Amino acid sequence: MKKSRHIIHLILLVSFFIPFTHVSTVYALDSNTVSEVIPGGQSIGVKLHTSGVIVVGFSPVQTNDGKVSSAEQAGVKIGDIILKLNGDKVDNMSDFIKKIKETEEKKEPVQLLIKREEHIFPLSFKPAYDVKDEAYRLGLFIRDATAGIGTLTFYDPESKKYGALGHVIMDHQTKKPIDIYNGKIVTSDITSINKGKNGTPGEKKARFSMDDDSLGTIQINSDYGIFGKLNDSSFIKGHQDPIPVAKANEVKEGKAQILTVVEDDKVKTFDIEIISSVPSKNPETKGMIIKVTDKELLKKTGGIVQGMSGSPIIQNGKLVGAVTHVFLNDPTSGYGVHVEWMLNEAGLKIEAEKQTQKAS
Repeated sequence: MKKSRHIIHLILLVSFFIPFTHVSTVYALDSNTVSEVIPGGQSIGVKLHTSGVIVVGFSPVQTNDGKVSSAEQAGVKIGDIILKLNGDKVDNMSDFIKKIKETEEKKEPVQLLIKREEHIFPLSFKPAYDVKDEAYRLGLFIRDATAGIGTLTFYDPESKKYGALGHVIMDHQTKKPIDIYNGKIVTSDITSINKGKNGTPGEKKARFSMDDDSLGTIQINSDYGIFGKLNDSSFIKGHQDPIPVAKANEVKEGKAQILTVVEDDKVKTFDIEIISSVPSKNPETKGMIIKVTDKELLKKTGGIVQGMSGSPIIQNGKLVGAVTHVFLNDPTSGYGVHVEWMLNEAGLKIEAEKQTQKAS
């Protein structure tokens, strides 16, 4: 049996930086109140494992009746998550391949338990016989993990909760949010940067290893970023002191700064301007429009680049939001999300009384 037929698509994304609209959370974090947090800016490596394996494509096999993908004919679709195979739970790629080989060798029908968006249902069908390999095949491309880089937005030392990215992580093949089973973040060093140009977003190139010790867990993947708890905050301590957090209605048009990494692991401050801010009372993923004005950052990156998602936005000494998206026709500008909505997603509520006292 040729191993090449069981293709594993482990995609190394250089960044997570695409507009998304769907929410996919694992479970809510316990609620706490905060008046200040430690701003981030550090580059982080991110790895997500799905619950089961994701169908990312089809591989028709040669039969006597032509090329056939029995899985596709049975109704399997790209983006489906296979949770069980013949009643056995599928935890990862290697687990699925081992189980499917046993099934193919016995020439038995397979029964898959499929998750498609919010629906879970069984599908039963017989693998197609590949006349070239003289073996039975499902005709599927599957994957169980996605890796990439992003930027840490904040860390609350009391609850150990963090937030990063500022937007959801989607599978670039299925175009759907990744339904995570577990995940982790690790340290990351920026090695080079491709500058952004009109029509083409730039990107950060990074070096990291998912075999490194985990900095923290990923518990939530939502429209407002990824969230979890840090196991090791040593890479943050000593870089920044806690600063106040601002509600969405406190953010004003005008000068501000972002914290991000453009070389190695050094967090630096760069000037931007908040062009507009929508003081919505309800969560909004694109509440701010920002423009990079810092000459050094423009020279190095051309403006906002992929991998910068999650870079904290600071205004008047307060954490007000995070960079999320770039305008393709103008890489100097893009969207930001108010930090209030990121904090809410992490289970952190801004202390109303302290905010009122400081505002007065």
